[in-house]
Amino acid sequence: MSKLNLLTCLLGLGILLPTTTFGELPKDGRLGPLKDLNGYFPFQPCETPDAWAARSEAVRRRILVATGLWPMPSKTPLQTVIHGKVDREQYTVEKVYFQSFPGHFVTGSLYRPKGRDGRRPAVLSPHGHWANGRFYDAGEAEARRQIEMGGEKSPIAARFPLQARCVHLARMGYVVFHYDMVGYADSVQLVHRPNVREKMNTAENWGYFSPQAESRLQNMLGLQTYNSIRALDFLDSLPDVDPKRIGVTGGSGGGTQTMILCAVDPRPAASLPAVMVSTAMQGGCTCENACYLRIGTGNVEFAALFAPKPLGMTAADDWTKEMETKGFPELKQHYAMLGIEDRVMLHSRTEFPHNYNLPTRLAMYGWFNRHLGVDASEPLDESDFRPLSREEMSVFNDDHPKPPGGDEHERALLRWITDDSQKQMAALTPSNQEELAKYREIVGGALDTMIGRRPAEPDTLEGSSGEWEFFGDYVAASAMVRYADRGEELPTVILGRKDVLGLMDHNEWNKNAVIWVDKLGKRSLFDDQGEPKPAVTRILATGAIVFGVDLFGQGEFTTEGNPIAKTRQVNKDYAGYTFGYNDPVFAQRVHDILTLVSAVKHDKDPAENIYLVGLDGAGHWVATAMAQAGDAVDGAVIDTGGFRFADVTAPDDPDFLPGGAKYGDLPGIIALAAPRPIWLAGEGAQTPTLATAAYQAAGEPTKITLYNGDEDEKESAAIKWLLRQ
Repeated sequence: MSKLNLLTCLLGLGILLPTTTFGELPKDGRLGPLKDLNGYFPFQPCETPDAWAARSEAVRRRILVATGLWPMPSKTPLQTVIHGKVDREQYTVEKVYFQSFPGHFVTGSLYRPKGRDGRRPAVLSPHGHWANGRFYDAGEAEARRQIEMGGEKSPIAARFPLQARCVHLARMGYVVFHYDMVGYADSVQLVHRPNVREKMNTAENWGYFSPQAESRLQNMLGLQTYNSIRALDFLDSLPDVDPKRIGVTGGSGGGTQTMILCAVDPRPAASLPAVMVSTAMQGGCTCENACYLRIGTGNVEFAALFAPKPLGMTAADDWTKEMETKGFPELKQHYAMLGIEDRVMLHSRTEFPHNYNLPTRLAMYGWFNRHLGVDASEPLDESDFRPLSREEMSVFNDDHPKPPGGDEHERALLRWITDDSQKQMAALTPSNQEELAKYREIVGGALDTMIGRRPAEPDTLEGSSGEWEFFGDYVAASAMVRYADRGEELPTVILGRKDVLGLMDHNEWNKNAVIWVDKLGKRSLFDDQGEPKPAVTRILATGAIVFGVDLFGQGEFTTEGNPIAKTRQVNKDYAGYTFGYNDPVFAQRVHDILTLVSAVKHDKDPAENIYLVGLDGAGHWVATAMAQAGDAVDGAVIDTGGFRFADVTAPDDPDFLPGGAKYGDLPGIIALAAPRPIWLAGEGAQTPTLATAAYQAAGEPTKITLYNGDEDEKESAAIKWLLRQ
């Protein structure tokens, strides 16, 4: 039975509950502190494989969308160069560089075992945030400290622990590619974490960390993830590598790269992210964060995406120290649900600080030995080796000159990525039902992640109406819709004729409901004298009910009733620190529209037809809600006012939506409404090609009405169209 009694309360059948007044904010959890990377990120395993199949698809898509890899960029030739072989008797090491994107290079060291025939198992090894990465030298003092605490035995391995794991893997029979993170060792075309720079915040030829980059989901995590995917392509291309036996392991930031790569790429056969998987701190660097990435999920679930393949992890005296009791039991339950409990392992050594030390390496060797089929004899241990000098490792020299980098390279890289994305979007423009389905899969799938909601299930909502005020033949009642499961409250006003709302001896409601959305909230339904404005009374006169609403950050959500001018941020250095864990205000406002749609549709006295109206600065919210609402909404009036996400130039703008410009901008979202009727204004003389193409492809070209008439007549024309529906 529905918990909603918005309209029946007006009939005297429920309990009156006044809404809040200015100065008294709703009891809404979104007004509380923002979540950040140091929050708590538990993993709740699914009960069945079918439930996990659906959940894993959504989480994997979230990672791909957040990293700008949905859809995947067009792959270009690697143009691999391998040179400078160093022979160490049992293995060789070669210098490698290749292009992940045109003009952007991935660099690293390729270790190969000697005297092994046939295709060999391989290990891809990102290094993490050790100083100088692949060139890391701990120094003699740190090496002694590691030996004293029991983390290392050999002075050589203690000084060069990153080389040590590659050397021993090669001695065991693996081909190993140890590659650089962006800004480390030889990968210096870009700085690792430059953060926000005004000079790179330009309308064209922008750089990373700018609003323009974020509106297209261009971020460092995405670049590093794509570099890792291309590194797998490189290993796949080697004649001595068995592509079905590739493992991935890295520690710290390299653990994040391992986890993310293995979540989105099906090729790795075994994984061991070290000292990174936990329910606590999720990764502190900008290269480990991205907008949308961890809203409603976290690193433990990212690791779980690798199932049913073998997943090993390590923990230390850092943010992973509670994994034995928080995170790993749930992963064991998850693997057990899939019938493969023996394929997940935690090596917890909390007596050591953050590390990839000898005990960790030995655990990794054993894990890969069991699951990649190298068949090395156990127990496994390391022996001393002659470390590579920086000169022996550095891939660039006089014969192989260093490629250009800096600001111009960064701009050129993002320009290529942007152009490629636009070409992909142009190719997605639908011309028939099959192509429309593909468009919905890609663009609709992205929007599902970016907005993160559909209309709420009715049993999660509660609602009640309260005090009312009379205006001649009309009545306005305050109301509150509560989304209890989310801790959200939605101040609402309901308007109708007296006879429509049952305040006379009969009820003349025509079962049509109009949800009126405005940049000023529900007060926009009334004129300066406090009376329902003429456009609203025209709707009410037909026997329809009109709902006004204060979206998040409007009206009753503020102490003075004025819409917020800026949104809160966790950290101004990078938008991903805020919107990687919290929904943008734009998305929250769309959530509120969807919540009200569900409340009206599932009230005890429900509407049969629901229409949205978004005029005067609200068209972009209504268009997005229309795209997400599905058949719950029967039509919409949308005045875009020429709004484009690409024009939003500050991450604290309430209309900032990461990714909003990537998928055809607002017209791309409007296209998702096809074939439901919409009246569209604000686009000027320029026809929104994506939107009209979608309606044509759906076989309903007349269901989109384009208005390009007099501005003063726009509202009247919109209402006229609405009343004909």
